[in-house]
Amino acid sequence: MNGPAMRVAVIGSLGMLGQDLIPRLEKAGFEAIGLDLLGSGSSRLDITQPEAVLSLLKTLSPELVINCAAYTAVDQAESEPEKAMAVNRDGPAHVADACAALAIPLVHLSTDYVFDGRLNRPYREDDPAHPLNAYGWSKWQGEEAIRSRLPAHLIIRTSWLYGVHGHNFVKTILRKARAGEDLRVVADQFGSPTWTGDLADALVAMTKGIQTEGPAVKWGTYHFCGGGYTTWHGFAQAIVDEAHRRGRLGAVRVSPVSSAEFQGPARRPPWSVLDCRKAAAAFNLTPRPWRQGLRDMLAELFHIEA
Repeated sequence: MNGPAMRVAVIGSLGMLGQDLIPRLEKAGFEAIGLDLLGSGSSRLDITQPEAVLSLLKTLSPELVINCAAYTAVDQAESEPEKAMAVNRDGPAHVADACAALAIPLVHLSTDYVFDGRLNRPYREDDPAHPLNAYGWSKWQGEEAIRSRLPAHLIIRTSWLYGVHGHNFVKTILRKARAGEDLRVVADQFGSPTWTGDLADALVAMTKGIQTEGPAVKWGTYHFCGGGYTTWHGFAQAIVDEAHRRGRLGAVRVSPVSSAEFQGPARRPPWSVLDCRKAAAAFNLTPRPWRQGLRDMLAELFHIEA
């Protein structure tokens, strides 16, 4: 890169995605500034407090903000929707307001759960949203808040996110399998597992595009997730198979169950596969097959465990 490094503020830097994104941005030559509710001192930011958001971004003067912060407890959101709304709707609104006031573009992460899963093809960015649960509704409201406030934005919808950091499906399956628990996993919901490492690489590529293209960036909504699709049962089977292949698990049986048998508080879309061709065209991004991302994540996880 020529000249001083572009300053990128990452909100939610201590989360599952943020912890993979920060080092990748730095490796690519950007100056990454981590901000998080759990941060300390000048790195602490509560996006539900509009004055704090504006004040801190004004002080830091980033050239781009990436918002990875979110309330992601899908089932819990059904009993505390106001908390989900505070973080997933009001938080992005406050960030967008601050970015608009300071002329800073914003990249914001959203979800496949804005859709109801009734299509028979991968969802495109302009397909109508119809969330089935409080979490999906709060994320959709966050998207709309950004669209109404800040033209210079990228909203990136992803799906079935997992990574080395934090709590997620992959780590839960491994923990239960190691404990000898009976694995019964839903086999009639389809989606695309996405490794945080692959999503972080995509966000770095988009950041480079924003730096290079400037005002010519094609702002708007994009999809990015792992290539291909599977069911939660197929995903769980792939996790235990790969762990077994690496000698980290014995033989484990994963039993398929229906959504009706395993109904939690929140309804989930039966089909939430995302069409990623728009991002591929705009940012030259081709999603890797989801199994490749899973293999790389498990290799990293097992290396850390060793």
